[in-house]
Amino acid sequence: MSISENTPGGHKYTNSLINESSPYLLQHAHNPVNWHPWGERALVEAKTGGKLLIVSIGYAACHWCHVMEHESFEDEAVAGFMNDNFVCVKVDREERPDLDQVYMDAVQLIAGNGGWPLNVICLPDGRPVYGGTYFPKERWLAMLEQVLDFVRKNPAEAEQQAKSLTEGIRGSGMIHENKEAAEFTMDDLDKIFSNWKKGIDFINGGLQHAPKFPLPVGYEFLLHYHFLSGDADALSAVTTTLDKMSEGGIFDQLGGGFARYSTDALWQVPHFEKMLYDNAQLVSLYSKAFQATQNPYYKAVVYETCGFIKREMTSAEGAFYSSLDADSEGEEGRFYVWKYDELKNILNEDAGLLIDYYSLTEEGNWENGHNIFYRPASDNKMAELFAMPEAELMNRIAKAKKLLLDERSKRIRPALDDKVLTSWNAMMLKGYVDAYRAFNDEGFLVSAITNAEFILQNLKHEDHRLDRNYKNGRSSINGFLDDYAFTIDAFIDLYQAAFDEKWLIEAQKLMTCVIEHFYDERSGMFYYTSDLDPALVARKMEITDNVIPSANSVMAKNLFILGRMFYNEDYLSRSKRMLNNVIQDTFRGGAYYANWDILMAWFASDPFEVVIAGDDCLSKRWEFDRYYLSNVFLCGGREEGSLPILKGRFAGGPSMIYVCRDKVCKMPVSEVAEAVKQIL
Repeated sequence: MSISENTPGGHKYTNSLINESSPYLLQHAHNPVNWHPWGERALVEAKTGGKLLIVSIGYAACHWCHVMEHESFEDEAVAGFMNDNFVCVKVDREERPDLDQVYMDAVQLIAGNGGWPLNVICLPDGRPVYGGTYFPKERWLAMLEQVLDFVRKNPAEAEQQAKSLTEGIRGSGMIHENKEAAEFTMDDLDKIFSNWKKGIDFINGGLQHAPKFPLPVGYEFLLHYHFLSGDADALSAVTTTLDKMSEGGIFDQLGGGFARYSTDALWQVPHFEKMLYDNAQLVSLYSKAFQATQNPYYKAVVYETCGFIKREMTSAEGAFYSSLDADSEGEEGRFYVWKYDELKNILNEDAGLLIDYYSLTEEGNWENGHNIFYRPASDNKMAELFAMPEAELMNRIAKAKKLLLDERSKRIRPALDDKVLTSWNAMMLKGYVDAYRAFNDEGFLVSAITNAEFILQNLKHEDHRLDRNYKNGRSSINGFLDDYAFTIDAFIDLYQAAFDEKWLIEAQKLMTCVIEHFYDERSGMFYYTSDLDPALVARKMEITDNVIPSANSVMAKNLFILGRMFYNEDYLSRSKRMLNNVIQDTFRGGAYYANWDILMAWFASDPFEVVIAGDDCLSKRWEFDRYYLSNVFLCGGREEGSLPILKGRFAGGPSMIYVCRDKVCKMPVSEVAEAVKQIL
């Protein structure tokens, strides 16, 4: 739909984004810029009109995306220049991470860094010639004029620039097969941690810099490494980080849930947007840390975070929404921060206690007289400081928090991005499963199964393909590798919690689909996009772990676990080949290869398959999950089922436990404690 004036609904302008479902794209549907969604129509218009493309990429919770929209894209003079000289394309990076990967690589090649909003100027065929991130209005217009002038006056040079950038994008991150023998040892893991350790902040947690991002998979590996090696520093790196994060402003002390990152080195001042993927992974991490340490505060963090997800991020169908904006009422963090006088008026006699407990001040501990809630110490130390029993302190703080949460609920809320993304839903599904396994709370399992059924019913096709997104009753984008990787991972985990073979069979079907449509025979790795998708200027591979583990590392782990459970040597061989391709990078990559490091730990120290067969298999599974056993895969049920490892394990009588390693099982036992002795 072309831009038009005096459109229905009281909007002066409406563009083609009005037909989209993405909240981010819909935010721009009434800009005076004649935005198009990415697709063949925009590319054809650019080619036939001889115009350059502006590809502008962001997401709904992005603060600087909103700033640039207000400054430039809502400005009629700026929009007029853009419309006259370019075909303008808006992209939600969360719906189209494939496009984001391509054009982020381009900007990093041009400028040496990237971020969002991401703005790239392309030739009509989509090949980039220039780009950057946030531009103030004057710089944005000046840049557009300069690029336009350059391309018009120097078409041959512009073509060469596009060619060079495209070649760089195609080469960036691509993996070539390592043909050396694949051998992985505990010595390798020791070297990895030795190098990683140099950058860890053992006082404040996280890495030694600011801003600080959670990077949950890094601490999952360190928990695993501590379990295998007994290294005290590895465990200290985990517990210090989890303690400081949960005490800091990055954790919503009133309502639960974590912000995307901390702007400082102490976890005190968050960038206030809340992302589903962070909270999903942190639920898993805190649940596993509870299993390893039995720290009751980790349990409280899990319950408060899951409470936030259920209250604010879950649909009536059991699907999970994507994010909450950082801004409300035009200010970052406005929904979450407090003035000193507000607190005094609401809390009365308990105001002083809460003010000290959360480091609040009359002049404000943040900007503009506002306070962010964070705790200076653990609860037992705070109880000592207040000279009262810890239980009494917690009771009074809980009452004060409820009053403030009720008051906060009356404020104008941050915008909700209510699209449903398959990969992020799968991460939250897994988070609920891990919480169930740690705490044996049936409510967590119900939430997990409800979401798993939602994925099957709404995002999976009969040919086992997945879609990427869902909103308003429909899905519309073919799935990417991470959608499959995290869904397979979640279904494997759900099987180990519920012993319902359905989920393992579904994981196997998805794996078959992935190998057919994403696998690169030459390298042994997986492309991020399916061979069914229209080709972009480059077909990328996602290798390095970040705030979300890479799709390839998750797939390699999935191949390993399914290979062990189904006795599939082809899967195990593929997994080993993938790990071998990145082995040299793991030694210097630290947290950015942590998920690969977990896989390496499985190859270096052969895991156990534990079969629990019989009527009380689930109660014994719960006994197992009271332990942190990162090198154990659980199988079982009340009936034999179809898994090879379960054959011949059901002889009637009491439930029996079989501890197996590489297809060799020890003598069966009936008590979990005896089985754990066989493992430890």
